[in-house]
Amino acid sequence: MRPKVYIDGHAGTTGLRIREWMEQRTDVELLTLPEKHRKDATARRECLLASNLTVLCLPDEAAREAVQWATTGTTRVVDASTAHRVMPGWVYGLPELAAEQRAAICDARFVANPGCYSSAFILLLRPLLDAGAISPTAPITCHALSGYSGGGHAMIEKWEDPATGLRALVSEAPYALDRVHKHIPEMMQYTGLQREPYFEPAVGPFRCGMRVQIPLHVDVLHAGNSGRHVWEVLHERYRNERFVRVVPFAERPNANERSFDPQACNDTNRIELRVLPHPSGHVLLMAVLDNLGKGASGVAIQSINLMLGFNETTGLPG
Repeated sequence: MRPKVYIDGHAGTTGLRIREWMEQRTDVELLTLPEKHRKDATARRECLLASNLTVLCLPDEAAREAVQWATTGTTRVVDASTAHRVMPGWVYGLPELAAEQRAAICDARFVANPGCYSSAFILLLRPLLDAGAISPTAPITCHALSGYSGGGHAMIEKWEDPATGLRALVSEAPYALDRVHKHIPEMMQYTGLQREPYFEPAVGPFRCGMRVQIPLHVDVLHAGNSGRHVWEVLHERYRNERFVRVVPFAERPNANERSFDPQACNDTNRIELRVLPHPSGHVLLMAVLDNLGKGASGVAIQSINLMLGFNETTGLPG
């Protein structure tokens, strides 16, 4: 029998993309509630308990409630909310995190899907901390630019409303400057950082796409860690990864205005990592990904595939 998969919140941005990428598959059965029952708690609970695996694409409080329902049965859960990303008993759903991560996801009952910014930040930094290239107490800053779909339907409506004029912006719009961003706990826990990074997110006048930049001052890098050596650490870590591409290194990056398009990986589950050296010894780490691909829905499907015993790449555009 085909395993049954239920997407609770399939009308949201993440859930919609998961459904679009999975609905043509013949190896799973997608359970779907009629529109009039989509938000009915009783119907949702019954559908969740009838599934082999449920994906929660819900606000945090609703996700916590759904997880309580799941504990009364045998349903396995992938939670795309922020609610459980650093909770004990949950496995972080980033297969490329470490050598043992895939096995942990395969065996897990409860998997927390990573945040979009977090995935890029962690994939760029974790190998460098593991290799001793930088210290866990290093002062790290990160600037990240996302398409407005990262904020869900409310942000999409705001940015696409002609009355706001936001689509005509000629610059990005920083946000969350007055608070600690919700991704900070997972960014610290899964890199090994002991000092909170200064994270500056922004939204751009495009629907999907993401560029994450981490500048490393020469004084942050331990002795001997040139730009080339940093690139070699990342290249070695991800050399056999289907969805993580480390762009070839250049001592003098030949960049122009279109070189680092945040939309370059849109509609794929690919993330591209770059190491850009500076003549003064500084290094810029950069990641480009689709915030709804590798940043949300695609990585969720990787976990779904692993948990259900399928090839991890099934149904995913590279």
